Amino acid sequence: MYPSKQEPYYDAPPPPTTNPYYSVPPPSTGVPVTAPPGTFQVQGHHQPTIGPWSTGLCDCCANPSNCCITCLCPCVTFGQIAEIVDRGSTSCGASGALYALLMFLTGCSCLYSCCYRSKLRAQFGLREAPCNDCLVHCCCCECCSLCQMYRELSRRGFDMSIGWHGNMERQGHMATMPPPAQGMTR
Repeated sequence: MYPSKQEPYYDAPPPPTTNPYYSVPPPSTGVPVTAPPGTFQVQGHHQPTIGPWSTGLCDCCANPSNCCITCLCPCVTFGQIAEIVDRGSTSCGASGALYALLMFLTGCSCLYSCCYRSKLRAQFGLREAPCNDCLVHCCCCECCSLCQMYRELSRRGFDMSIGWHGNMERQGHMATMPPPAQGMTR
């Protein structure tokens, strides 16, 4: 009724696969897999070595007009930076107004701007220098940090006065704007 010898299902290893598209993953060792030193990993791809900023934190004299604007009204410079870093998904005016609101209500607008420094660094592969992003904005100098971010984007070819969509049109790319609404006309 039943076979006298049962097959050992768990004693033999599975047969090797010969199809290159379905390779067997390496055995789990319990040790986390990290990127090699000097690289950072974004969505499974190794990026080139992280590079330095094009100007230093205290090189404000490289663009004196931006330095004056940032010292008098940092929300303007922040709005311009945020529009480029967010690739046009937020406007300069909205970002600048939120920054000003946080600055007047809490005095901690640096916590908001340090997030944009981190985004900018991630987009362009920049070092976290001279120290942590939050320390640069909160402890070092908020205005110097905003000026450095502005100079970095300017040196990478962005015209900060025309915003993201203007830069994309100038470069010949289609800006990420929704198509115009087609409604009924008379």
